[in-house]
Amino acid sequence: MKFLIIGGDAAGMSAASRAKRNNADLDVTVLEKTRDVSYSACGMPYNIADPDRNMDVLVVRSAEVFRRKQGINLLTGHEALELDPKNRRVKGRGPEGKPFDLPYDRLLIATGASPIIPRDIDRTLPGVFPLKALEDGRNIKAYIADHAVKKAVIVGMGYIGLEMCEALTERGIAVDMIRRSGGFVPWLSMEMNNLIEAETRGKGVRLHFNEGLKGIEKTEKGLIVESDTMTFAADLVILALGVTPNSGLAKAAGLALGPHKEIAVSRAMETSLPNIYAAGDCADAYHVVTGEKVWIPLALRANRAGWAVADTVCGHRTELPGIAGTAVFKLFDYQVARTGLTLRESFENGFNAVETVIKSRSRAHGQRGSSDIWVQAVGDRKTRRLLGMFMVGKDGVAHRINAAAVALSARMTVDDYIQSDLAYAPPFGPVWDPTLTAAIQLAKQLG
Repeated sequence: MKFLIIGGDAAGMSAASRAKRNNADLDVTVLEKTRDVSYSACGMPYNIADPDRNMDVLVVRSAEVFRRKQGINLLTGHEALELDPKNRRVKGRGPEGKPFDLPYDRLLIATGASPIIPRDIDRTLPGVFPLKALEDGRNIKAYIADHAVKKAVIVGMGYIGLEMCEALTERGIAVDMIRRSGGFVPWLSMEMNNLIEAETRGKGVRLHFNEGLKGIEKTEKGLIVESDTMTFAADLVILALGVTPNSGLAKAAGLALGPHKEIAVSRAMETSLPNIYAAGDCADAYHVVTGEKVWIPLALRANRAGWAVADTVCGHRTELPGIAGTAVFKLFDYQVARTGLTLRESFENGFNAVETVIKSRSRAHGQRGSSDIWVQAVGDRKTRRLLGMFMVGKDGVAHRINAAAVALSARMTVDDYIQSDLAYAPPFGPVWDPTLTAAIQLAKQLG
């Protein structure tokens, strides 16, 4: 059987590796249009912050290792351009423009996502970069080194934008950030949002809300960035406006898409056409709280979905229950984390939701290193289910959110969560973990 995979990052290479482990005799071919496979994209902002680290340390496993040790026919520099589901073939262009036409018995589309670039913005201007592929990271780092960058504008305030504002600030670069809408991290409570906004401004970052990007021009002195009401001079511009799923191939071949133009898949990553699967940032998922389809591109989901496709292709049909949208990022001295639904999202999904926000301590009373930690919890009045949890603090946030993520996957009530037997030791937390304290207060509001 020929198992053909389009895309050589998280979902694609996870599927290829697991398929060969399941069945060493399976014919596995991967098409990757770039030269890079299997790298830690989430590590790029932190690598850019350190001028002494090579970007290639983020490569988890080289293409040659996949070829030589695992027997995977990994074809880098090969771009898939057309799917022919009727005849089970993929056509495209390889190195030096040489065409290829490959057959398959089972096909996985793992084409990922691309950065959003406004239509009227010339991304080829020197000093204007998105940050999605490893080559983007290389280019940004080289540009900073070669051009003595002093001023930067970041367009957007999502995860990448916020991580890059810290990275550039650590490099001694003055940063302006613009965002078309208001609010810094809109899914946090006002108190928690204000806290990390003040932290960011305190580090010298200038934040400008309700300022949409209108244009970028190159002049003899550098770049000029024009927003709705302001003009910024910059040496570097980072476009961090989010991503969009790479689903053009699938759409052209007649596969069903979701509301965000992502590829629609079943819980087993099956598309609307037989023998074709999709996984990773190009495909949708089911939300564990609502049971509804969502598109939330996350690294763990991509890897897990790749494994599931490989198992199914090898004769062990595997379904995934879904995702909670669990995420965490570092912003200067603060850790910010989330899982599940916000209060607004809960109402939009038909829940009779309530919310509480508490402030606790990251460690037991009197312990060195203890600091304030804020927890925002959301629950449903009717079922008393825990619907979401959000956290901000300088210590102990990143891994605490995982307990709430497990609770959401298990469909626990707030009362169930209160009874969870969480670990206690003074250096790591108070007797009543901050998430338990939040759950207790939420239970009171639920009545």
